[in-house]
Amino acid sequence: MTARIGLGLAALGRPGYINLGHDQDLPPGREVEDLRRRTHELLEQAWQAGVRYFDAARSYGLAEVFLGEWLTPERRSQLTIGSKWGYTYVADWRDDATTHEVKDHSLQTFERQWPETLAALGGRPDFYLVHSLTSDSPALSDTKLLDRLGELAADGVRVGLSTSGPHQAETLREALKLGGPFTVVQSTWNVLEPSAGTALAEAHDAGWFVVVKEAVANGRLTSKAGETPFNTFAAKHGVAPDSLAISAAAAQPWADVVLSGATTSEQLESNLRQATAGPLTEFAQKPYEYWSERSALPWI
Repeated sequence: MTARIGLGLAALGRPGYINLGHDQDLPPGREVEDLRRRTHELLEQAWQAGVRYFDAARSYGLAEVFLGEWLTPERRSQLTIGSKWGYTYVADWRDDATTHEVKDHSLQTFERQWPETLAALGGRPDFYLVHSLTSDSPALSDTKLLDRLGELAADGVRVGLSTSGPHQAETLREALKLGGPFTVVQSTWNVLEPSAGTALAEAHDAGWFVVVKEAVANGRLTSKAGETPFNTFAAKHGVAPDSLAISAAAAQPWADVVLSGATTSEQLESNLRQATAGPLTEFAQKPYEYWSERSALPWI
């Protein structure tokens, strides 16, 4: 299963994030050098375990920089690197900032962030996605932006989008209707929020590369969530809840890569451990319920 697991750097490249227990997972102080060292350690651990997909974004603090520093020509030749543009990190390395990232899917933001990504990574990513595209974003109707993304795609970078919110499926289907330039999607899918599954299968059938994010629901499908029905079920079957949740995502026939968002060595090791326990449909929430709970998670 390891070949289908990637490592996402959302919780490693900056001091604050919305994962349960994030403040306990990172080193005290969370200075730049602390997170640089931690990120490099987990990248190396993932690499040694056979992980070959790494995911970053412009808004993940210094995630692209940390990844670029760790890369070597040999590693780069064997890896698939995905990154995202459209959000700007504005927290100034504070975990208690009022605002952590600002969304802007304009052509101007793309033209600013694309060179920043190139400089941070030391070269081009394989995939470059519009970050968290939702129904209120103008990106899918911005012809100048779409033309520019088409140029990037023609130059060999696979262009895509990530989705978020209760209308992920609708957003993805609108992108599918365009017939280009998008050929990659990164969406939230987990046993609590599987509503995008059918649309993701449609994208996969259309030749898109499908990446699953938030497979452990920002910690709600891990031991940090306490005695939940899912965790009780996992314990009954003798498996760690995060292992079960990630394995459930990787079992979807349309999922090319499932991201681990681990911030500790122990979490990554557990995330990579395969587990099976049959269908888990009984744990699904209504999309609005799931996303309402997610939006209430604090940055810590």
